[in-house]
Amino acid sequence: MDEVLRLDAVGQARAVREGLISPRELVEAAIAKIEAHDAEINAVVHPRFERALAELDGLPEGAPFRGVPILVKDLGWGQAGEPYNAGSRTFDGVEVGEDAHAVTSLREAGFVILGRTNTPEFGTTITTEPVAYGPTRNPYDPAYSPGGSSGGSAAAVAAGMVAVATASDGGGSIRIPAGMCGLVGLKPTRGRSSYGPASGEAWSGMSTLGLLSRTVRDTAAVLDLFTGYVHGDPYDAPGLPGPLEAEVGADPGRLRIGFVAEHPREDVPGDPELAAAVTAAATLLEGLGHEVTPSRPEALAEPDFALHFGAIVATNVAAEVENIGRWRGKPVDLAELEPRNQAMARAGRGRSAVDHILALQWIDGFRRRMAAWWADHDVLLTPTLGIQPFPLGWLPSDDLSTAFGRTGPAVAFTSPFNATGQPAISLPLHRTPAGLPVGVQLIAAAGRDDLLVRLAAQIEHARPFDHAAMR
Repeated sequence: MDEVLRLDAVGQARAVREGLISPRELVEAAIAKIEAHDAEINAVVHPRFERALAELDGLPEGAPFRGVPILVKDLGWGQAGEPYNAGSRTFDGVEVGEDAHAVTSLREAGFVILGRTNTPEFGTTITTEPVAYGPTRNPYDPAYSPGGSSGGSAAAVAAGMVAVATASDGGGSIRIPAGMCGLVGLKPTRGRSSYGPASGEAWSGMSTLGLLSRTVRDTAAVLDLFTGYVHGDPYDAPGLPGPLEAEVGADPGRLRIGFVAEHPREDVPGDPELAAAVTAAATLLEGLGHEVTPSRPEALAEPDFALHFGAIVATNVAAEVENIGRWRGKPVDLAELEPRNQAMARAGRGRSAVDHILALQWIDGFRRRMAAWWADHDVLLTPTLGIQPFPLGWLPSDDLSTAFGRTGPAVAFTSPFNATGQPAISLPLHRTPAGLPVGVQLIAAAGRDDLLVRLAAQIEHARPFDHAAMR
């Protein structure tokens, strides 16, 4: 059973189709793995093992992932009849009325949902340490954070509980946990996945749905299931030439790749581990035949970006708090929130509609300034996280000045591409001397998710990823 659980989702699905294992045996093995290891990691906050086993008899025949177990993030992935907490005590007692479109797609593909994964309250930080459920621990070192906000999903996949788990990314929340847990994490182009039917968008279009996996082929094959325009969505991503799964193994051609190893902020000192990760990846890419040169968009270093991005997020947090009150039938007292979100909600409430529109207009200009660089390049290579992996407690909840001051440098390579809507992928290509993963990020022009999958698969083939944390 351990050998089957070590397979990726595509491999597990093949094992079921070939009769090497039954869906029930596979699901029971994954449940046993979660029960054996989650007490240490705290990735699964809402297990639904009995319901999952009861659903096995109704799995669609011929479904591509029939019987493959999966976990879903407890934020943005609503399931009918299941609790939804988004890492917060404010949702206690609330159940979702209908499946999200993306959840429906997973069920129709034959996935069996075993539970919901831990996330920081409202997904507003880069570590997964909610007061409501306690911290999720990194399988590589339980004293360290798995990242956030999709930290529960990342820890579960890295530990080998499931092959894939769902995620979302509003400022790096797929890529940061992927980088810190040694996984593949692709943030698709804006509009590639739907937040319906509950929402049209999240964080003013800066957030998107995705997943965390151990292989590029899993990322491509599972994204194919739930990406695509749904009638009524506010955005529609540029069309792809075909399924992303078909791009795995396809020749990306000779690409023009720029790379940046130093931090874009002048007040943040360079980090030798991050520089080593990027330099090694650049050397690998050059060896694969690509044109690799030091270069980056000048706009990436604009200091005003963080102010406008943060203001938009704060306004959205304030709106989320109002929506929770309507959903549960009782207004939210800000004292119910963690200090970080109290501050963000207050800031959001203090902004006018005009302020919000002006911030969005500034981001419009930023997006165009960033896009100009891709007129002469195909891909940008950066560190995923702007800092080295950090321990639990490094972002103190009782010292917001320190916490916000540390978060800004950390997301300097991720949040700009939520604002631009471009696809970006984190790959596990480096480890610190202590053995902690350090991700590198590849960013393509808007709509070129296919190019990132081709390039990531080429890299994976040349240097297979090591998943040393699997239990």
